[in-house]
Amino acid sequence: MLSPPEDLAPVVLAATLARGWELTVAALAYRTVGFGSHHWEVTDAAGTRWFVTADDLEVKRHSPGDPLDAAFGRLRASLAAARDLRACGASFVLAPVPARDGEPLARADDRFAVALYPFVDGQSFEWGEFSGPAHRRAVLDLVTAVHTAPAAARRHALADDFAIPHRDELVAALRGGGLRAGDDADCGPYARPAALLVAEHAAALRRLIARYDELVPQGRARPSRAVLTHGEPHPGNTMLTSGGWLLIDWDTVAVAPPERDLWSLDPGDGSILAAYAGATGVTPLPPMLELYRIRWDLSDIASGVSRFRRRHLGSPDDEEEWDLLRALLAGIA
Repeated sequence: MLSPPEDLAPVVLAATLARGWELTVAALAYRTVGFGSHHWEVTDAAGTRWFVTADDLEVKRHSPGDPLDAAFGRLRASLAAARDLRACGASFVLAPVPARDGEPLARADDRFAVALYPFVDGQSFEWGEFSGPAHRRAVLDLVTAVHTAPAAARRHALADDFAIPHRDELVAALRGGGLRAGDDADCGPYARPAALLVAEHAAALRRLIARYDELVPQGRARPSRAVLTHGEPHPGNTMLTSGGWLLIDWDTVAVAPPERDLWSLDPGDGSILAAYAGATGVTPLPPMLELYRIRWDLSDIASGVSRFRRRHLGSPDDEEEWDLLRALLAGIA
């Protein structure tokens, strides 16, 4: 995220680290990396550097009525699975440091959840294109290792429920509900433009949602194909270090069809999909690749719609979300 959270004061973050990990903060600097969680580089009293993330549970809710505890539970399950996977020998997993109580994260308050990581030096990458064929193949190897991990690595992971987070708000926007029910005034600078943009692309959105719903039964029909999945193995969630490749950001782990991790890896010639089949004996299914490709777009669109149906001020993060929403809707037109 480009801006630190207004409702999580540095003193509260420092107190959470002290309570959860007995870590005394000597220096704390916000880092504008990634988009979703908030990140800080922290130096403790002994001079050790750490990487800290905070997740806004309101944003991670699947609907306005989804309890914050449910959002926390999903995040906890994902990060616990990352720890389990690393404990099973997957050294490429950058898993959170357990808190004093053994948990992979701690609540700063009702709204924010905090996780602590070792600070790792290495080359980072942006979301989007891989740096080259070797990078793409390295990620395939990491994904294959996740999918073929021992059963103990998935003991805490939740099964994919095929839900699209914030779908109900997207559907409400498609019905013409630009603002939340009962709101009389514009809730921010992008609220009305977002409502108009959704209306402009309503037909394409409805077709995409209908197609997704057609594919979901196929995803549920073969539970024996389900594996532990990362959820977002794109270039931005990889690092190249002196010790090799790392896969980071494990907050979307789920037990799911393998295509959840595969749909974005292939360059378009089938080579990565064929390599995966050769390594695992599992042939990726085109309908499942389509399902997860569609869900990625719908989830990002619904997230943007949800953001602009809440109170917002036009921050740099709002601007980034607006540009993404416009690009996504243009792409499905």
